[in-house]
Amino acid sequence: MEQIRETIENWSLMVGISERMAEFSADAVLVVVALLLSWLAYAICHHFVVPITVRLTEKTQVEWDDVLLNERTLRKACMIVPAIVMWMLIPHIFYRYPMVETILERLTAVYITIASMKLGIAIVESIKMLDSDHRTSRHQYLHTFCGVLKIIVIFISAVVIVAIAIDRSPLTLFAGLGATSAVLMLVFKDAISGLVAGVRLTSNNMLHKGDWITVEKAGINGIVEEITLTTVKVRNYDNTTLTITPQTLVEDSFQNWNTMKEGEGRRVTRKVYFDFRFIRPIDADMRQRLTERGYVSEGLLTQAELKEGTVNLTLFRTYADRYLSRHADVNSSMLYMVRQHESTPTGLPVEFYFFLREKEWKTYENKMAAILEHFYAAIPDFGLSIYQRDVAEPIQHFFQ
Repeated sequence: MEQIRETIENWSLMVGISERMAEFSADAVLVVVALLLSWLAYAICHHFVVPITVRLTEKTQVEWDDVLLNERTLRKACMIVPAIVMWMLIPHIFYRYPMVETILERLTAVYITIASMKLGIAIVESIKMLDSDHRTSRHQYLHTFCGVLKIIVIFISAVVIVAIAIDRSPLTLFAGLGATSAVLMLVFKDAISGLVAGVRLTSNNMLHKGDWITVEKAGINGIVEEITLTTVKVRNYDNTTLTITPQTLVEDSFQNWNTMKEGEGRRVTRKVYFDFRFIRPIDADMRQRLTERGYVSEGLLTQAELKEGTVNLTLFRTYADRYLSRHADVNSSMLYMVRQHESTPTGLPVEFYFFLREKEWKTYENKMAAILEHFYAAIPDFGLSIYQRDVAEPIQHFFQ
């Protein structure tokens, strides 16, 4: 650079330019040369180094280099190169202007710090892709760890920028942060509590991205879309998006339906209230009706069970239990039963408890409804009646 400066100054003096203008002309030319060198360094990295590096990583057997040395990360690194070239040339160009040299060096150093921060964040984002299975505990750990790394990168960059601005060593500022640790704990309280809660959620296999969860207190009933240090984002089935803190999920209870989706069946529990006035022993007419309608021929009841004195509700529970055991959509290897609950003023509750093989919501609802509707249609064959409030009398009384 000195040789270029001297050559330009000599040429300027030879053509009759004053010494002061010759120095200014030399400085201006050196600035242009520095800008050209910076642009050339960026162009070489952008058009040659990046494509070559991407092709080399694609040919390797390992996968981590494809993730970390991806094109986006390398482009971020290219943004630092011209600033480094300029930072190295500034002392050789502006040594005659100490104030300008100091300002430009600090501005360039700040730019290098910001570009390095963006590069660090890009690398952290790339680390998340090392595990493509978003439902594993390892991926959740990695996601949480990357969130902490991003905070650390931003924090260190901020301290370095402040140190550059006030012309102090960053190590001096880091040493002085011990006295302000309480303030830092307050500032990063949510991030720290979120980190601890996230570790507890993932280490105990309580929550993963893609799980269906229900949090009644928060009105949440949907699929987990994102888990970060401070929030868990859930898309409800009404297509609204709700957020909740990981700490809330740890401290309060929530329902995770993932085990049901991965299990062998989805549970059905429905109660039907029978009118007490219709519960009685069977008679000859009812025995004949049940026989004629195929309950015996289909093996759902036996002639021995249709003996005199058998209660019609007992026969119905026996029939319903056998129907569930033979139904193709019911997982008979899991618990199924038709049980009686404690009597109420609104009738005798009988519960149908079984598991359907189908777990997809719409299909599950349709198959459950078809089975229950079959039972509702069969109830009159047993001389039974579902309890239902008679509203005719109050309405008639109202019009009188």
